[in-house]
Amino acid sequence: MPLENNNQILAILGPTNTGKTFLAIERMLEYGNGVIGFPLRLLAREVYDKIVLKIGYERVALVTGEEKIIPPKADYYLCTVESMPQDINFEFAAIDEIQMCADPERGHIFTDRLMNYRGDKLTMFLGSDTIKKLLTELVPETEFIYRERLSKLTYSGYKKISRIKPRSAIIAFSVDDVYALAEFVRRQKGGAAVVMGSLSPKTRNSQVEIYQSGDVDFLIATDAIGMGINMDIDNVYFSGLKKYDGKKIRDLRDSEIGQISGRAGRYMNDGSFGTTGDCERLTDEQIDKVENHRFDDVLNIFWRNSNLDFTSSQNLIQSLSVRPPQDNLQRNKDLIDETTFRFLVSEKSNLNFNNHQNFVKLLWECCQIPDFTKSSYNEHTDIIYKVFSFLSSDKGKITNDWMKQQLSNLNNYEGNIDSLANRISYIRTWSYVSNKSNWVENADYWIAKTKEIEDRLSEKLHEELSKSFVDKRISVLSRGLKQDIELNTKIIDTNKIYINEHYIGKINGLKIELDYSSTNLDTDIKSLKKAARSGAQQELKNRIEKIINHQELLELKEDLKIYWQDSKIAEIKPGKNYLNPIIKLFIDDTLEDNDFSNLKLTIENWIEKEKQKHLSDLISIEKTSLKNSLARGLAYQLFENNGVLNRETASNMIKNLNKEERYELRKKGIKIGKYHIYQPRMIRPNAIKFKTILWKCFNSTKEMSYPNFGINFLKNFKNKNKNFLRICGFETFGNFIIRVDILERLFIEIINRSKDYKFKLDSKILNLLGCTKDDFVNFIKLIGYKVINEENEPEFKYLPKKIRKNKEKKATNAFSVLENYKI
Repeated sequence: MPLENNNQILAILGPTNTGKTFLAIERMLEYGNGVIGFPLRLLAREVYDKIVLKIGYERVALVTGEEKIIPPKADYYLCTVESMPQDINFEFAAIDEIQMCADPERGHIFTDRLMNYRGDKLTMFLGSDTIKKLLTELVPETEFIYRERLSKLTYSGYKKISRIKPRSAIIAFSVDDVYALAEFVRRQKGGAAVVMGSLSPKTRNSQVEIYQSGDVDFLIATDAIGMGINMDIDNVYFSGLKKYDGKKIRDLRDSEIGQISGRAGRYMNDGSFGTTGDCERLTDEQIDKVENHRFDDVLNIFWRNSNLDFTSSQNLIQSLSVRPPQDNLQRNKDLIDETTFRFLVSEKSNLNFNNHQNFVKLLWECCQIPDFTKSSYNEHTDIIYKVFSFLSSDKGKITNDWMKQQLSNLNNYEGNIDSLANRISYIRTWSYVSNKSNWVENADYWIAKTKEIEDRLSEKLHEELSKSFVDKRISVLSRGLKQDIELNTKIIDTNKIYINEHYIGKINGLKIELDYSSTNLDTDIKSLKKAARSGAQQELKNRIEKIINHQELLELKEDLKIYWQDSKIAEIKPGKNYLNPIIKLFIDDTLEDNDFSNLKLTIENWIEKEKQKHLSDLISIEKTSLKNSLARGLAYQLFENNGVLNRETASNMIKNLNKEERYELRKKGIKIGKYHIYQPRMIRPNAIKFKTILWKCFNSTKEMSYPNFGINFLKNFKNKNKNFLRICGFETFGNFIIRVDILERLFIEIINRSKDYKFKLDSKILNLLGCTKDDFVNFIKLIGYKVINEENEPEFKYLPKKIRKNKEKKATNAFSVLENYKI
């Protein structure tokens, strides 16, 4: 029966496993209606489900930021502390985990409920007795009931993970650590369930069920387990004693260690706590405090003024900044809702903001949207900016189209654990927005849609967690952790790697590429590679042997990579000069040094053979045996210019060459033309392709292009690099480029047609170049000719160099050198 004393305030204090929450539920149901505020959504959901089973869903409401189930005749409300109704009078009201008043992020909410939220007949505060002294000061009318722990909690010391007994929980303080521990326990023990605060209630309940049912005997959890999650746990082990609290990494408080340790030993069953892994040891003082449930009193709690002035943004900020009325109340710093509000009303945000009471209140309400994703402050601010922009528009609601756009990428149930968990955190934001009264068009639809997506993502996440961490078959990573178990490794369809029938990756060329989705983890790549090594290593050795024996299948491509059967196995890097690049292998680090050395030597020898095959003429003049120093110097200068040299740069040398020296140069494949000295075989397609790849490597550029083979003459070619084009056998004149050998043939054609230094254009010349008449007219002017007749058969006359004006680097008078020119 309910107590008859109206407005009674009771504080039910004590350690975990004292039945405080059970007492509050029983007491609430003795009244006509009531409300309990919980610190976590999943706790509110857990109690909601229990009470629904007991009295039916028609009388029970669930109210959290992301989920609202409120039957018309609901009497009992289970809520998160932030979502406790402010407009309903309840006979009974309770706040769970009241010591959360000391939490830097949410403490001010708990403090406001402590000081201002009351049941008409009974108010209950549930939590640790560390808050007792402060409650006495702030709410002196409070009556205290201390409840003893129902079972004994003792320290069990340090244990290796491999020696931890069944029905144990291992506590970690980051997602990566939780996953790594769960995978390790799976390999050692056959499976583990995972519980984290970021999991949705549906996923969390599914994971709890596989533990409670005995499918697995181990639980890997974050400190979220410390609040109200009741499971059959005999032992709790800490893998660390530090946590990131949203601002910095800090040591766990003794009271936090006690709260988490208290999950061991439920009801009358004794429990133990200890450490494992790389965790530092607990001190004797800490052990004594946890075993005897004696922790330092809470001296200060967080407070923020709740009597806010919305008449203007400045007044709201000022009312938020009101100092606490008592010394034991402490003002929160850097709360995200305040920080976001201050930014959005500043000039920096460019928000279209009307500084009117209704808009100020609306913006402040938007700033209460929780940052579920914790991805970035800017992203969270941008969401609030857009939501407010919709709500403050003429329409006054978020449109269906925009909601559809936000959910489009979240309605995807593929991916690994991390991606699924990330999508759940985003859908929680839109669940919160959808559940706000009059915020979205067609609200009922979007509430149902976000719930559907969250449920399906939760089911998929549970499936992936179970697939990853609840597998009693031999783990593909066992060899990686040096387990004494024989693994069956196969290479299927040439490249696919299977271990014990599990696909774990493929061989690409000479490297192992892991399929990370096969483990659903981002943390155990190294072990996965070791697992692949056993069978794949021999396959890699076989491939190296095939490359050595079948070098004809090697190919150097424009991307500077060396391919074997369409797989990259190496690349070239700049060396001492462009003809001698360095070879970098794309080879798996699991191979031995001699495999590496043999392959590298093979590819270096293959490059040398390719150079001799395509560039023999050019290589032959690098260290030529020509006797005459002039001829030797000209040959080396030609080598330095990659087989094509502008004649003007060596004109003095050429003038002094005698017939014998010219003959020796011709024997070396060198042709002395009117405009260029060049090696004809070095401007053939294969030679151009090979040497330009080497040149681009040496000059660290992949962007250079050259004309397609078979083209003699081009206008406005995209590549303007004259030196590179000359290497490719093209000379540049203004906006025209022409092959150097074609230019020499053009010179001969002009000589054969000339009379009195004049010649007429005919189709043979146009066909030689492959150009139009207009382009030829413009081109011929650039090499020293003028047009003297532009009628049906254009006629040209050589313009002596001494009277040309503003012409640079033009061809010399063909006729003036004719008697000295020797073919």
